[in-house]
Amino acid sequence: MGAIGAGLAALSAGIGVGLIGSKAMEAIARQPEAVGDISRNMLIMAALVEGAALFAIVVGMLAG
Repeated sequence: MGAIGAGLAALSAGIGVGLIGSKAMEAIARQPEAVGDISRNMLIMAALVEGAALFAIVVGMLAG
């Protein structure tokens, strides 16, 4: 069961980072002058999603 949980965590992290990137590109297309702020916030959010996913993968592997 731990491997299934770790796989789901990795899958959801990929989806989350993809959505973050997609929405950031939409925001940059709407307001090109805010590219610096949008990019910085996108990288911070992507790092937080990846950190949570890494934690979930480790917990999943230790549980199983």
